[in-house]
Amino acid sequence: MIDLHTHSIFSDGDLIPTELAQRAYSAGYKAVAITDHTDYSNFDFILPRIIKVCLKISEKGKILALPGVELTHVDPSDISSLAKDARKLGAKIVVVHGETLVEPVPLGTNMAAINAAVDILAHPGLITEEEVKLAAEKGVCLEITTRRGHAFSNGHVAKMAGKFKAQLVLNNDAHTPADFVGRKMATSVARGAGLTDEEIGAMFENSQKLVKRVCV
Repeated sequence: MIDLHTHSIFSDGDLIPTELAQRAYSAGYKAVAITDHTDYSNFDFILPRIIKVCLKISEKGKILALPGVELTHVDPSDISSLAKDARKLGAKIVVVHGETLVEPVPLGTNMAAINAAVDILAHPGLITEEEVKLAAEKGVCLEITTRRGHAFSNGHVAKMAGKFKAQLVLNNDAHTPADFVGRKMATSVARGAGLTDEEIGAMFENSQKLVKRVCV
């Protein structure tokens, strides 16, 4: 299992990064990305620390830890430049907090994230056909999430991704130890979203491919 969307105490998670990684490892995960909530106020403070601890975690050989960010509630016009700045500073995974049904995310966030060619558009809510088509063209992964509330639109996201051949990844959006659900529950959540076993297998492979790509 791989989780490319997690949060530590550097934003609103419960755990320091080392415990987060250990909890994930104990739950059967092979890789995690620590993607704390960021905007222009804090990304240059958080990222160097996440990069340092991810290197320490990964060198032990138990679990691969990747430094990243989740650009959260920022104005859509700032997403592209902020994503570029985060990558320059060393972010391996750039996630954008999509237009979930349960938070007042600015309209236009989904499209701006896809145009910026970020790695993952998290919990994108009632994403449009135009946005999904563009995500497929640009190789932006759309997230199926196990997180309560954000998961309300999983079925819609899965259906749209299948229709337009967009890539899916499954993430926990983990904030607490209990959020690392493991493969069995993750598979059940994906089935609940209407995905077939073949589609679920492809979704898990997409996470593996993304890890390999950013680790080159």
